[in-house]
Amino acid sequence: MVMLPVALVTAGGSALIALWLAIRVGQVRTQAKVSIGDGGDERLICRMRAQANFVEYAPFIVILIGLIEFTAGTSTWLWVASALFLLARIAHPLGMDGLKYARTTGTVVTFALLLGLGGYAIALPLIAMQQAPVGDPVEAVVPSGG
Repeated sequence: MVMLPVALVTAGGSALIALWLAIRVGQVRTQAKVSIGDGGDERLICRMRAQANFVEYAPFIVILIGLIEFTAGTSTWLWVASALFLLARIAHPLGMDGLKYARTTGTVVTFALLLGLGGYAIALPLIAMQQAPVGDPVEAVVPSGG
């Protein structure tokens, strides 16, 4: 049995996107003959920013998906959130290369997921406390290692 399948797929997909983004930066670095920094090359700057943007947001989404899945279980909507995130993180750098609306779409979807997943993560313990009988503490359940 695979534990946290949505988080695992999201993390794996994110690793592949991170590799793809690094290769894209390396390709432009080689073409522009720039070893360190951006050399003022506009295309390299865009590729570097797309990679940095991914690194800025991906950890939060992957962690939120993992913690929500651990707390609330695997669900269809969490699979959808994961797929949307991975697609958005592919769209964003393509938009940085000039694909119309892709950058904006990638950004908006990522921000919506941060808001939705972050809000749900905050709400989960509050929901659990309301459902717990008065005087009973809310306890964490640790899955068995078997």
